[in-house]
Amino acid sequence: MGSGELGFLWITGILNSGYEDDVREQVASIVVGSLGKHLFRRDPPYPIDAQPAWISPLLRFLSLSEKLDTTRSSGLVALRILAASPGYADFGPTILPILCSALLPTHPLPARRLALTIFLKFAPGWFSSQMENISSKDLKRLVQAVGDPFQFPDLPPQDEKLVDPPDYNSTMATAVLIDLASSDPWSGHLRHSNFTSFEETVSTWDGKRTALGFIMSVVLCYLPEFLSTAAKITTAIRRLEELQCSKTVECVITWAWIIGAVDPVDHDGWKLIERDTLRFYQTRGMERLVSLKRHITDTAMDNVSFLLLYGPGRRPWSGAEIAQVLKSKPFEPYGTVVTHLHQACQLRKLYRLFRYDPVTWKEAVKAVDVYKGVGVSSGRSVTPVPFVDWACDYP
Repeated sequence: MGSGELGFLWITGILNSGYEDDVREQVASIVVGSLGKHLFRRDPPYPIDAQPAWISPLLRFLSLSEKLDTTRSSGLVALRILAASPGYADFGPTILPILCSALLPTHPLPARRLALTIFLKFAPGWFSSQMENISSKDLKRLVQAVGDPFQFPDLPPQDEKLVDPPDYNSTMATAVLIDLASSDPWSGHLRHSNFTSFEETVSTWDGKRTALGFIMSVVLCYLPEFLSTAAKITTAIRRLEELQCSKTVECVITWAWIIGAVDPVDHDGWKLIERDTLRFYQTRGMERLVSLKRHITDTAMDNVSFLLLYGPGRRPWSGAEIAQVLKSKPFEPYGTVVTHLHQACQLRKLYRLFRYDPVTWKEAVKAVDVYKGVGVSSGRSVTPVPFVDWACDYP
């Protein structure tokens, strides 16, 4: 079969034939099974360079199997090939009904794991303009089928190989749901149950820190438009509050403050974020501000936050730009200095927002231990040097 292309052409030919549905499904099933043996013949399996032309035959085969209510192992093979593919945004509308079915517990055990992986692989498609033509009922079906992305069945050892390579991540899937909360067509269909496990995960300092680090270092590379504007951030906050997902809301707010998701000179955008930040902590308890301050001044992710914060033209870098830098050159000390300055500025802005003692520059700078050599002497109030003043160009 070579790369497998001929096998997918056979599937198309079989499905286009004039035979009865059950005959076409049975013969296509044999070809799909053979493709699986060919593509996953190595142990562990190697990545599949799936082509866009391969996706449609698999989806048509799965649709026919669903219509006939068959539960052949070839259906899992088809899902496994889709899960190993790069994921193409153009297939969002056609893959949605397949996922709605495969995610349900009525399918064989490995199906949900594979379907959740496919949900992630094709995530860019959920935000494409093509989804505007999908009915609200179908959008609701997918969100309900995804459910809690942390919940999927344990598999017997003999079935574990069916879901290799293991590239599914529950936090990534939740990040997609959070982004859906900022999108009008999707947001009305989310439920508290979609975030139950994530709420528990980020209820601790270490859990939230791990989740934030993953979102900063991985999610933004894969979904560069993740909560990319103040409007999306505040919309997600309000929708998640309506779902009573306060821990997830706090995670979104913390993320926005840590990386400065909005350009520092976008004063109107920051006013929106500050407004919701102030309202959230005044409603939920001011003592929770300790956690926000601690995350802002956490230095564990200095390098990656520098890449996110200070791209060309003083704007956040895109996911593609971040990935390129990560591959091309090591981090430089300058990046850490700038990140510490950013932390000082964010903390200063936080003090000002909550009317603590925001204008005492010493307090903000001392809290993050800015490196020597930028004109700051810890322990006494100072006038910021021009570079520091530039870095804190906030309203």
